[in-house]
Amino acid sequence: MRRLGRAFYARDTVVVAQGLLGTFLIHKQRGVERIGRIVEVEAYLGPHDLAAHSARGQTARTRVMFGPPGHAYVYLIYGMYCCMNVVTEPAGHASAVLLRALEPVQNVRGRTQGPGLLCNAMGIDLRLNAHDLTSDKLYIASQSSSEPFRIVKRPRIGVDYAGMWARRLLRFYIRGNPYISKT
Repeated sequence: MRRLGRAFYARDTVVVAQGLLGTFLIHKQRGVERIGRIVEVEAYLGPHDLAAHSARGQTARTRVMFGPPGHAYVYLIYGMYCCMNVVTEPAGHASAVLLRALEPVQNVRGRTQGPGLLCNAMGIDLRLNAHDLTSDKLYIASQSSSEPFRIVKRPRIGVDYAGMWARRLLRFYIRGNPYISKT
């Protein structure tokens, strides 16, 4: 497997989101290497996207979204679940891709259909916020060859408050994969 470099993340968010499908999220922790294949994502397009955390401007929580691409934006929802995003586009743009579901590959225990379950199963928590995804501990890699798949486009989940942004087709998943969170 080949680790994705900074240039992969420094592109249009929708392109990165679709490009992440079929890649592998790898987390090395305490001598255990967890690997999951990314099968579902959502794109968040920056401060003008009313569903994006960056829509409210830069805060202590969202600072990493405004930073350079290729870093993890990990945050807590409902006071108990971590979610992981991948920061995209040039610094200052504040865009990211939410990882919604993984297909377990190696040492992944528990359900992975949903961003909170995914983080729990992969051992990802707030300590990994702002982590450089080009490092050795937590990164995303691709294989030189993989089976072709079709990408399904749907509205994002749980962003009804965002008006027209809630209806945009910015959720992408691998058609027919049994590990997606919702069809």
